[in-house]
Amino acid sequence: MRITAEAKSATRERILDAASRLFRSKGWEATTTRDIAVAAGIASGTLFNYFETKEAVAATLISDALTVQAEAAGSLEESLFSLIWTGLRSLRRLRGLLAAAAETIFSPLARTRVESPGDSIRMKQLEAMQALVALHGYAFPLSPLTLQLYWTLYLGVFSFWAADESPHQEDTLALLDQSLRLFIASLSAESKGDHRRVRETK
Repeated sequence: MRITAEAKSATRERILDAASRLFRSKGWEATTTRDIAVAAGIASGTLFNYFETKEAVAATLISDALTVQAEAAGSLEESLFSLIWTGLRSLRRLRGLLAAAAETIFSPLARTRVESPGDSIRMKQLEAMQALVALHGYAFPLSPLTLQLYWTLYLGVFSFWAADESPHQEDTLALLDQSLRLFIASLSAESKGDHRRVRETK
């Protein structure tokens, strides 16, 4: 029997809803793909037609919930702050699972394939950052080192926020401020170096 696109979409949503409930109630480590399949009312084999691993389910929950909008809001530092903090706030209901899940989802050491479950989140975040950089007048392509620096700083803030017990995550806000200052300084240094290279080639 042929399964319609609507039925596939409905099954996918049932899986994600079931996983979200289980991650919050049982925790990341205690939840298995079999638990998710049972809660979603499908066979375990059917779940793997949609998601290869538990990490892929969690990464999809994060990606679907993550608000990533490249909108200029004052300076570049202010715009990046808004981008990251708005995204983290959109993940608030998943915060309990993030500290445990993020280590596996985002770690290059956990990769078993060329693409890891966290790659789509990484690309979405980097594309939004680069759009903001362009909106603020940085026309040169960012170096791989600068992209990696931003992603490393983002992951540090993300991981810290997931376990931050300070009131209203004030410690995360302070860390985000410091991280963005470091990134902007690196970006400015790269921009100056790029202009020097342009002058030297003339």
